[in-house]
Amino acid sequence: MQTRHTDREKYFWEQAVTSEKYFFPFIEKLKPISTDTEVLEVGCGDGGNLYPFVIKNCKVTAVDRDPNRIQRARDFFDSHGYKVRLLHEDIFMLADIGLFDIILMNDVIEHIPNPHKTKVLGLLKQWLKPNGIIFLGFPAWQMPFGGHQQICRNSLLAHLPFIHLLPLPLYKFLLKAFNEKENNIRELISIRESKITIEMYYRLVKQLGFKIMDERLYLINPHYEVKFKLKPKILPKAVQKVPLLRNFFITACFAALAAENKA
Repeated sequence: MQTRHTDREKYFWEQAVTSEKYFFPFIEKLKPISTDTEVLEVGCGDGGNLYPFVIKNCKVTAVDRDPNRIQRARDFFDSHGYKVRLLHEDIFMLADIGLFDIILMNDVIEHIPNPHKTKVLGLLKQWLKPNGIIFLGFPAWQMPFGGHQQICRNSLLAHLPFIHLLPLPLYKFLLKAFNEKENNIRELISIRESKITIEMYYRLVKQLGFKIMDERLYLINPHYEVKFKLKPKILPKAVQKVPLLRNFFITACFAALAAENKA
């Protein structure tokens, strides 16, 4: 497992830096952000993505089903005197969460079982104000670390690209051969089963009646700047247009979605 996944404070600030430098400006180009802006993050984790919105005094709500992550987010924001509405909930159980100008869902959709992806995005659409924006971020499944193998306890496996694309029996054998714990293996297999490709994303957008207001398909994920000192790089247009092949190179897709019937 890479150290940033065990050092939670470091992980928080890495997320905060990327969000402030890349997520926030990407959204602000389309949606002015002020103290009146109501922001929701679904799958907020420790809360790092929310930091630039919180320090701008936006009205921030965040939800995650992991109580430990919600508690870490609460501890951080409370200790700095920031007001954030933090909810430990399954989003399917939320009754009246409100309406929002901006909804963030970054590195979450690839963890949602495929039968539920449509329902989750449908909920986000319901919670969006007229002229609101959904920020959706995710890695394409076939990219070198699309299987999230960086969470492996074994250092070698955590740094091996493309192993998630092995046939399932061979993938399981490899994980067990390197003594990965059963709960980690289950999580990695779950990610494999809930994978998302660029083609799947486009189908979901069309099916749910979203309009893509802006989109960035990255060869080098902006988050790699703080993690690995690599400058972000957009995938060349020629490769972006090649279905299937493009998935092997897209380390991050950033999309700003609007509901076509809410303008």
